[in-house]
Amino acid sequence: MPTDTKRVRGPEVSQSPSLFSDKPADVVPSRGPRADGRQREQVDVRPVFVRCGPVSQAKGSAYIEAGDTKVMCCVYGPRETERKDETDMKCGRLTTDMRFAPFSCPERGSWIQGSQEKDLSLMLQESLQSAVCLHKYPRSQIEVNVMVLENSGSVLAHAVTCASLALADAGIEMYDLVLGCSIRQDGASYVVDPSYAEENSRSSGGGGNQGGLTVAFLPSLNQISGLQSDGEMTQETLTAGVRTCIEGCYKLYPVIQQALTKAVRKAAPPPSES
Repeated sequence: MPTDTKRVRGPEVSQSPSLFSDKPADVVPSRGPRADGRQREQVDVRPVFVRCGPVSQAKGSAYIEAGDTKVMCCVYGPRETERKDETDMKCGRLTTDMRFAPFSCPERGSWIQGSQEKDLSLMLQESLQSAVCLHKYPRSQIEVNVMVLENSGSVLAHAVTCASLALADAGIEMYDLVLGCSIRQDGASYVVDPSYAEENSRSSGGGGNQGGLTVAFLPSLNQISGLQSDGEMTQETLTAGVRTCIEGCYKLYPVIQQALTKAVRKAAPPPSES
C-alpha cells in the first residue's frame, strides 16, 4: 500500500502537552509586608540610582537602576529622516525602540523584537511625544533606543523615566521631564513599584480589582502624558491608582533633578580666569 507523502506523520511515542506548559506563577500574599521589606498600600518606591551620559557614542544617554531593574537608554539625533515620504516640513519625528536583553528575564529570550516589545515601544513613544518640542526640529527625527538589562518589575515606568533623562542629556528641548510610576492592584490591596514576582503572581483572593496601572507624568506641568492599564478595575480604584502613581512620581522627581543637575555641571566648561 503506498504511503501518503503529503501527511506529516507524528512520532510513534508521544508525551502529555502538560509537561511543556508554563509553570504556574507563585502566589504572593495580599497582606503583610512585601518580600523586599516595603509596605503595602503606601507610596513606597524602590531606591533609585541614576546616571547621565554613560554612553559616549550617543548624543545623550542615561542609566537607571531601581532594585534589580536595570534600564539603559541612548538618544541619537536630531538628524535627517531616512524616509522622505514621512518627512514633516513643520514638525519633527520621534521614534522609539524598546528591547529586552536575552538575559534580562528568568526565561532567556531572543534578540528579535517580539510583540510585547513592540507594544512597549508604542507606549513609550506616546508617553514621550507630548513632552518633546518637536516643532523645533522640522524635517528631522529623534531616535530613542531603550535596552532592558534586567527586568525585575515596573520596567515600562522606569523606561519612561530613563528615556526622558536621556533626551534631556542630549539637549533636546522639552516642555518638562517625564516620570513613570506603576502599581499592582490585588483586590482591596495594592503595591507601588511592583517587582517581577508581584506582577506575574496569581491572586491569592478572588473577585474583581485585579490588574496593573502605569502612569507617565509631567511633574512641573502637572499633566499626564501616558496611561497604560490592564486587568479589571472599577472606576474608583482606577482613579485612586492614578493619584497614587502621581504621588510616586513626585517622590522620584528630586532624585532625577539632582542627577540631571550633576550631569550639566560636569559637562559645563570651567570658568574663565579674567
